Amino acid sequence: MMSAHCLEWKFLEQTFCLLPQKAIFWQEEKTLIVSDLHIGKVGHFRKAGIAIPRTLEQEDLSTLSDLIHEWRPSKVIFLGDLFHSEINSDWNWLQLWRGLFPEVYMILVKGNHDILPQQHYEEAGFKITERFETPTFAFVHEPLGAGQLQIENKYVFSGHIHPGVKLRGGGRQSLTISCFYFGLRQAILPAFGRFTGNFCVEVGDSSAVFGIVDKKVVKI
Repeated sequence: MMSAHCLEWKFLEQTFCLLPQKAIFWQEEKTLIVSDLHIGKVGHFRKAGIAIPRTLEQEDLSTLSDLIHEWRPSKVIFLGDLFHSEINSDWNWLQLWRGLFPEVYMILVKGNHDILPQQHYEEAGFKITERFETPTFAFVHEPLGAGQLQIENKYVFSGHIHPGVKLRGGGRQSLTISCFYFGLRQAILPAFGRFTGNFCVEVGDSSAVFGIVDKKVVKI
């Protein structure tokens, strides 16, 4: 199944559909891969007295629901930071959302913001782990450093840094957009949650970078 809004990326004999909603559908495994939703971050800031629209995270979950309905994955892999910091009322929204898809196996690769007790995630229906592996790939939260570019010779998928790329116009105009980054040994997904920033990555000869522009994914 393909969508007009999907950019197909053939990689290591597998087919990955890069989606403008900042997610990846792995076709052979019928798996949706997303990173850094940061559900609860809005509630965290609102508790501190900062007026941020409560609907932001509900809209993110609605977008994720639409992707599940469209692509019908058997599995969803969250590359960490599913829930942001301490528990608040936004946790209830996440629990209710999870209950809409009891047939979908959901794996949370623990991120640095996923600090709630493991029991909370398991009771909500998420399988939580430090790392998820297949024969070819390893799924982690944080990108590996220069001295750790391999995990048992597997290609690594991660999130955490919210990658973006800067586009420059003819004058001094510039625009930073979210992107998918594929390097020699690891890929980094953009943050799915909208209440996040971006960290600019370099586009090198050995990397493939795909930006998200006007609801489309384009190779940079």
